[in-house]
Amino acid sequence: MIRMATAADVPAMLDVYRPFILETAYTFEYAVPTEAEFTARFERIHRFSPWLVWEENGRVTGYAYADRAFERAAYQWCADLSIYLSPDAQGKGVGRRLYGILEDFLRLQGYCVAYGIVTSANRGSCAFHEALGYRAAARFDRCGWKFGAWYGTVWYEKRLRSGPPVSAPIGWRQLPQPPIW
Repeated sequence: MIRMATAADVPAMLDVYRPFILETAYTFEYAVPTEAEFTARFERIHRFSPWLVWEENGRVTGYAYADRAFERAAYQWCADLSIYLSPDAQGKGVGRRLYGILEDFLRLQGYCVAYGIVTSANRGSCAFHEALGYRAAARFDRCGWKFGAWYGTVWYEKRLRSGPPVSAPIGWRQLPQPPIW
């Protein structure tokens, strides 16, 4: 089941995220955020942008969210998407469904471009983004040091709409009718 995340989901989402920090170079974070830090991150992002969870048998096994990609005003139509799935949620089409819903939200909010920033260690995520129509727009070699090695990033980009923006993006709660899922 996909639903909008709530602050009560923070401990479960942190449990999903923890192994990515401690065991992989898929994220460049070194230390697991405290629950208070992760709650503050969730609340800051979720005020304006959608944050979804995948729940299976009453347990959160994945999440995805969109955030503003950059700070400057001219970038306000760009969003950065993130997704983390526990191993038992992978390979079931969950990521594709979560990204599809996020992209629907972003289009309705007025966003024009979506980015997925993937570390070079995460070949599966590179293939995932390419399968969803994202194109590699930039590569940064050897820009992140983790676990005694250098890793790069690939910035994937997908146009959500063409032409000039209609207006400044609106918060997801202001949508007259959110996407159907």
